[in-house]
Amino acid sequence: MKHASHPDVVKRLRRAEGHLASTIRMIEDGRPCPEVAQQLHAVIRALETAKRTFIHDHIDHCLADGRDRAELTAEFRAIAKYL
Repeated sequence: MKHASHPDVVKRLRRAEGHLASTIRMIEDGRPCPEVAQQLHAVIRALETAKRTFIHDHIDHCLADGRDRAELTAEFRAIAKYL
């Protein structure tokens, strides 16, 4: 199922991919540890933001379709563990 937020999630994942590639090059080039750590932080933040956007979109759109409460609760619990 495709949602309006998916292009934004893909953009964020591509940004994380770029940060990760840069981090690998930095380590291979022997860049200072604080610079590498900063780049790793950028990778993690980009992934966390993409994940949060994706999960919130799922909660907003996929859990509001009128199913019974027990089924919705089970699905919410299943995805909420990834927050």
